[in-house]
Amino acid sequence: MADRAIALKASERDNVATIFADGIVAGTEVEVLDPTGARTLMTVVDDVPYGHKLALCDIALGAQITKYGEEIGMASQDIRRGAYVHVHNLDSMRGRGDLEREGE
Repeated sequence: MADRAIALKASERDNVATIFADGIVAGTEVEVLDPTGARTLMTVVDDVPYGHKLALCDIALGAQITKYGEEIGMASQDIRRGAYVHVHNLDSMRGRGDLEREGE
């Protein structure tokens, strides 16, 4: 498995992993490493640039997206396992003045 591209799941709570390889295209098999040292193989369904996120499971529209054990946003559409997760399918919840509640 040493020749496979690596993706890192930093926290057990994460539903995305970070890709640490260039040239990851749809159909590439990557090795996902988790905090326990476990290794899982998965196939990406989209091209994923170096340092970007990969969905570790199906994520439903409106569901929380978690990276490094922290909520980083919500899915703006259904996201398939192995898909590229970025601004096209993730809405950030931080610094969003349009989401502030009245009186806060």
